[in-house]
Amino acid sequence: MRTSASTFLLAGFTSLAALAACKSGDTPSPTDATPPPAASNAAAPDVLQPARARRPPLVREGGALVRSPSEPALWLADEDQQVVRRIALPADAQNPPVAVKMPGPPAAVLALDDRVLVTVRGLRKTDDPASPYEGPGLLLVMRPDPAAGLVEIGRVELPADAWGLAITPDESTALVTSPWTHAVSAVDLKTLQKRWTLDVPREPRAVVVLPDGKNAYVTHLVRATLSRIDAVDGEARVKDVPFPAAPLRTPPDPARREAATLAYSAVLSPDGARLFVPRQALGAMGESAWNGQNTVDILSTVDESPLAVRAPRWFVMQSKPFQKLLGEFGFEEADPHLTGPAPAQIGEIFVQPRAAVYRKKTRTLLVASEGTDHLVELDALSLDPSLGALRKYDLGGGNTEDDKPGATRCGAPTGIALSEDEGTAFVFCRSSHDLAIVRLDAFDKRAPYESSPPAIFSLGPDLLPEQAALGRRLYYNARDWLMSASYACAGCHPEGRDDGHVWHEDIRESYEEKGKFEPNAMHAFEDKQAFEGFFKGVPRQTPMLAGRVAAFGPYGWKGESPNLKHRVIIGFGLHRWLGGGPLSYSADKTIPRAEAIAAFARNGLVPPPRDNHEKTAAEKRGEQLFNDANVGCATCHVPKTDYTNRAVVGLGAWAFDKARFETEAEDDWKFKTPSLLYLAGSAPYYHDGSAATLEDLVERNGKRMGHTDHLSKEDRAALVAFLKTL
Repeated sequence: MRTSASTFLLAGFTSLAALAACKSGDTPSPTDATPPPAASNAAAPDVLQPARARRPPLVREGGALVRSPSEPALWLADEDQQVVRRIALPADAQNPPVAVKMPGPPAAVLALDDRVLVTVRGLRKTDDPASPYEGPGLLLVMRPDPAAGLVEIGRVELPADAWGLAITPDESTALVTSPWTHAVSAVDLKTLQKRWTLDVPREPRAVVVLPDGKNAYVTHLVRATLSRIDAVDGEARVKDVPFPAAPLRTPPDPARREAATLAYSAVLSPDGARLFVPRQALGAMGESAWNGQNTVDILSTVDESPLAVRAPRWFVMQSKPFQKLLGEFGFEEADPHLTGPAPAQIGEIFVQPRAAVYRKKTRTLLVASEGTDHLVELDALSLDPSLGALRKYDLGGGNTEDDKPGATRCGAPTGIALSEDEGTAFVFCRSSHDLAIVRLDAFDKRAPYESSPPAIFSLGPDLLPEQAALGRRLYYNARDWLMSASYACAGCHPEGRDDGHVWHEDIRESYEEKGKFEPNAMHAFEDKQAFEGFFKGVPRQTPMLAGRVAAFGPYGWKGESPNLKHRVIIGFGLHRWLGGGPLSYSADKTIPRAEAIAAFARNGLVPPPRDNHEKTAAEKRGEQLFNDANVGCATCHVPKTDYTNRAVVGLGAWAFDKARFETEAEDDWKFKTPSLLYLAGSAPYYHDGSAATLEDLVERNGKRMGHTDHLSKEDRAALVAFLKTL
């Protein structure tokens, strides 16, 4: 069924008055077309109404924003303000959203016929939105209420950081992911009891249940491989499912194919035969490939194989625009950052995918591009939908040199819900705290689509101070002409955490001072061939930010930056193709941006949950060893100052695996002592990620950092146990 132009026209007239309170300058667009019950259907109080059929949920995967199947309303998990909001449709300032306070930050909401499920990341004892929260995580089961919005029916305690949510087709079981505690749990929705919890690899996020209700897939924020949960309804078990990222555009290198990040969402086709996963393929090649390429990878759930497979032979080809660019920079030689055997992706289709929904009537996929403030519509029937967009809906606008920093109508789109007729998309704009209402293309030749700005409905003021609120908008924004080239802070530091990846900084000799070496640019992998004057790229693991940036300075793996503001400005130059930074621009443009981002990093990024339990005997023994002068851990990792003295320390030649990487400039083996806070959830370790686990780090340490070679096996295990509590 296709929606006619007259349908859109009618919906538009209906919503004009309702959107009178939208932000000035925004053009209204249609809201949900669900009509109210006709007056003639109202029955007398003493007349018994026939029981209505139970309405199935509109989606079986939770998200930041969903539409109710039983009433004209949206449910929004507003994590930053710690509430769930009921937004009546059509959105009307005369009928403002009802905010229901949660015991902690809600991550996902899922609306059933008569209940609303909410995942809560943990318990928070203060109203400060940037304060830490503690375990346990929760699944709240609530019922809609005309006055209160929601009334709690029950709650189930889960591993801390409860986040992703999905239900089985019979609505009997909910599956919940817990990213920080790397767990997936099942909850019986009839008894409200936890049935099982499985340990899985780092940062599990989206979860989808297949139509049989017996198997589920889980994405991870720090790797391409999926986790498959078997026997959801019985003795559940987990298995890895290899799922290479962007195989058409990635060389046949296992490390590159496994390097994927930002898989926040996953969507099944209506028949369950295809699983769509938007993410960033760090190993993919393209015209601007310092950070890889965005992708939507598709898994055939029938035989568990990727829909797109790599070509039997790999080759690269230079596009004419890129050859011209190389000539302008004076580089004539062949360059490895090119395209693969598939058609070249010209420009970024989306940046930092955050949410996705399947649009059934057009068989398309809608992806929220967090970095560019776009809603992107892709062909769900394509082998690689991300090679080109059918339609880009610009939600934010602006971001030119003349715009104020952070200027956007809709910042960081985070959740998507469709209207009943699928002609309208509702988008939650997280960093600007708005709801965008977008008229979608019907893809009907009889009614060509005419683009118009979305209507914007404010959800209230930001609770952060003004400078930190600006920093939030900038932190997620990849469109800012000065800060980056198609990648925001949130691209490498999702939620202030880390992407688990080892990047590579090009170091070159300074133009101004002979013999002085300085960072020039960053890319996802070490170059196999380098331009003259460049090294191949020294390894730099992404550091975690949330909870680790309270100190004045220094910052950077080498302690290069005296303070956080300076480090942010250096990042403006590093995080772009072929380097080139903002330092040639005046301070009045760079410094306010850097100060705002630093303010958000300190006052807006929420640290992961702590497990404040009574230490076990092994953990107490490990703490004694950590503080023992004969072991020496606390000498550099000082407990009173976030487990670091922030000094630059010479580690010696062992700090480099020369079989893997080129050495540092002038054999410089000095690195700043990193904080050990939240160590357990930030593997791998060292600047080059050469230690995959804490057990591996302590086992191999010997006399490298402190002295652990004399410790027994039991004492080494105790030291690791203590480190995991920090």
